[in-house]
Amino acid sequence: MSQAKWVDYKLFFAIFFLIIFWMIMISSVSVYPSFRVTSAMAKAGLIESSYNYFYVIRNIFHVVLSMVLLWFIVKIPYTFFEKHSRFFLFFTVILLVVVLIIWPSWNGARGWINLPFLPFAIQPTEFLKLSLIIYFAYFFKKYKWVLHTFSDGFIPFSIILFILVFLTWLQPDFGTILLIVPLAMIMFFTAGANVKYLFILVISWIVFASLIYGLWKYNKSFPESRNKLSYITDRIDNFLSDNEQAIKNKTINYQTEQALIAIWSGWFGGLWFWKSIQKFWYLPEVQGDFIFSVIVEELWFFWGTILILLYIYIGYRWFLIANHVSDLFAKYVATGITTWILLQAFINIGINLNIVPLTWITLPFVSYWGSSLLSLSVALAILLNISRYADFSKKKCRGQATKFIQLFSKNPF
Repeated sequence: MSQAKWVDYKLFFAIFFLIIFWMIMISSVSVYPSFRVTSAMAKAGLIESSYNYFYVIRNIFHVVLSMVLLWFIVKIPYTFFEKHSRFFLFFTVILLVVVLIIWPSWNGARGWINLPFLPFAIQPTEFLKLSLIIYFAYFFKKYKWVLHTFSDGFIPFSIILFILVFLTWLQPDFGTILLIVPLAMIMFFTAGANVKYLFILVISWIVFASLIYGLWKYNKSFPESRNKLSYITDRIDNFLSDNEQAIKNKTINYQTEQALIAIWSGWFGGLWFWKSIQKFWYLPEVQGDFIFSVIVEELWFFWGTILILLYIYIGYRWFLIANHVSDLFAKYVATGITTWILLQAFINIGINLNIVPLTWITLPFVSYWGSSLLSLSVALAILLNISRYADFSKKKCRGQATKFIQLFSKNPF
């Protein structure tokens, strides 16, 4: 296995530009949220007075910590993660169990672990995405020749995925479930799964989701019939209804309504930097999951399109790496990380545009959440290390193109 001298610097600088853009936007959108948080702290006697740059300071800490972590991990050969893939998944499962037993709920969910040496809470499901990718890459490589079978390929894959989904569902964190299920299935497909069995799995998940929707559905004429998880059916109903009609009837989710207002107000002209209206708590947690709406509100949809194109370019670089490494584990990890970033970006932007049901999921490298940036930085470091071994010679590129055509010219059934 030959090693290239340099990592893929084009990929690194594309991500670095995304992080710089994020830091600039955080300085704008987090002014009022920072004031609210520090006002509560001042009232509790923790600080002398409130200020507007609370999230900016924490954001700088997140970036510095993530870049140090990236610099350290990028020096570790990716084979280290292959060797210890089972440990990483097992450790993540332990965290998922611990967070359900020990840590208290927040907003009706149990998904965060507070560590004394970190100023932010760790969310295990963010690291679940990466450990799932690493383990399945190891699993698909080891059992490459039996993945198409039912007993040795499909059943073990389904059991592992079901356990991870079940632990995530108990929190509940349906945003992560919405991501890891298609992510795992795409990885399984690219590794050589039998499409018939994947189709069965898709149908099973649709039936399961329909049953859950039916069980948690309640009669809105009788609010007392509402249960703990009825908010999920509300979000699906709002998604299926017409935006204008839902706003008129006041049945749409408040966050979705405010996100659409932000996008509509900035669609053609933009209010320009620092001049967002929705960030003044009309749109809660704007520095997190709904930052895309304020980007469009302030900087016009043109910059939103630039952001989308940047994700596409990052995906292109990652897929390029995946197609030009010979080791199967490296190939599957690169494919999984690429799919993770692009799928998560699509879901987040789709939520902001109300073309995906509302759930809490971050915009990669842009939303403010420490666990998200840390896990993504580790993934980037692993991918940059893999890029050292990619062969981008013209002869190799022609060979990969031929293999790609041959793969999809075959009947998958």
